[in-house]
Amino acid sequence: MNRNQFIKSTTLTGLGLTLLPYLSWGQTATSNTTNLLMGKGKPKLFGDDHKLLYEAHQAFEQMKAAARKAGIKIHSVSSYRSFKRQKQIWERKYQQFTQEGLHPTEAIKKIIEYSTVPGTSRHHWGTDLDLIDLAVHQPSQVLETQHFEENGVYCDLKLWLNENAASFQFYEVYTNNPLRKGFKYEPWHFSYAPLSKSMLKDFMQIDVFSILESENLMGSNHFSTSFKEKYSTENILDINPALKP
Repeated sequence: MNRNQFIKSTTLTGLGLTLLPYLSWGQTATSNTTNLLMGKGKPKLFGDDHKLLYEAHQAFEQMKAAARKAGIKIHSVSSYRSFKRQKQIWERKYQQFTQEGLHPTEAIKKIIEYSTVPGTSRHHWGTDLDLIDLAVHQPSQVLETQHFEENGVYCDLKLWLNENAASFQFYEVYTNNPLRKGFKYEPWHFSYAPLSKSMLKDFMQIDVFSILESENLMGSNHFSTSFKEKYSTENILDINPALKP
């Protein structure tokens, strides 16, 4: 997982944030560089089946060890993701949906049900993971909601994460709260809060959509001002309150 100008201020309500999104996002990032926050840097990452910043890696290893005692083999199918990789994902989907006959604006709406605009993904930070359980038979498509619900193959994993992930400072990002907007429910996506909260705070100081203007991203000419504002407030900021700065 779109702003031309982030220099005016506006009051945001309903997201539980005192920080102002979209039009106030035009200052300079503080403790994290713009390149790192947008997946263009070279962070020092740790892990074998995952790539995370050191503190997140250590916490994840502890969480995996605890889960193993319950017969659950937590495995990350996605962790750190570069800008280049996210751009590949975006453009593959954009080409697919437009070739299927969708208007570019409708193709973009479909993409951002689950995938971010390159440069805005939390997976750029080395703090977030998509999780499955290797102790069970694997379905052909692992990251589907039904696998984590009721009698789904990852139901035990999800129940364990619901009860224990927070004790390791990992929180589900895109919850099934019916009032939440933006990306659809992702029961597999967890974030290490002690690092990702500060990452998000610094990311909110970047004029990311102005930077993206030089990337020739497919479909970016259809990023209207209203789209950028909506994407900022809903897709980026309407997340689990435990992960808000």
